[in-house]
Amino acid sequence: MIKGIKILLPALLIAAMMFVSSCGDGSGGTASREKLICGVTIFEPMNFRDDNNEWVGFDTEFAYAVGEILDMDVEFQLIEWINKFIELDAGAIDAIWNGFTATANEPDGTPTIDLSSLSYSYMLNTQAIVVKTDRMSEFTVDTDLLGMTIAFEAGSAGESKAKNLAGENGGLVGVPKQINSFIEVKSGAADAAVMDIILALEIVGKGDFFDLSISDIDLGSEVYAIGFRKGDPLRDKVNSAILQLYESGKLLELAQKWGLDERLVIDKSWGQW
Repeated sequence: MIKGIKILLPALLIAAMMFVSSCGDGSGGTASREKLICGVTIFEPMNFRDDNNEWVGFDTEFAYAVGEILDMDVEFQLIEWINKFIELDAGAIDAIWNGFTATANEPDGTPTIDLSSLSYSYMLNTQAIVVKTDRMSEFTVDTDLLGMTIAFEAGSAGESKAKNLAGENGGLVGVPKQINSFIEVKSGAADAAVMDIILALEIVGKGDFFDLSISDIDLGSEVYAIGFRKGDPLRDKVNSAILQLYESGKLLELAQKWGLDERLVIDKSWGQW
């Protein structure tokens, strides 16, 4: 019996190794699918976690839908927005996909991507000014913010707007996440905050921020796109998938689900090499 066991063990080991090899990564094939890692922040209704700690939101489902077309596994990496170019350049993420304003002129003046690194733009946005409701009458034109203290997400499109609005004698409060700027206004640490209106509409007047409102001051329009490393062929693949989703009506369905259908606009003039 002991001799028999000695003979059988190597055979069992070989069989086990063959079984594991045939199983691969559990996806039904022998090799893992390529990953698409998206750099994101907590930004409702674009990317955020639900009660089950699962990523949800328009950009989240948009990325998953693109991943299905491209046969890629989509993952989300939580980043600080001011570090988005560093994360992208280092290869920690493959795309900036989180309500990213399509511009080559970031506040630090040294972007590692440019307009040729962007996808087609897909959504309209504007920067909004959030103030305490009982101070709304103080802020009716942009010059009312001169000399005031303004909060903004560091590295965001709102940063340059905040600097211009506050002027040389104003105060600036940079926060790591847009959501934090609401706290600065509510606490009185800032007179106002500049942020994406898509986020502002989700937050102001609700819950802890019931006493905040959006000013009527118009800061102009902008668009969202997806940012890639310069020369990355992934950009063109994603653009092709975007068009498929748009033409099939799937992208409109997602926009309607998240209350963003009136902002959905595909513009192919962005991201042309």
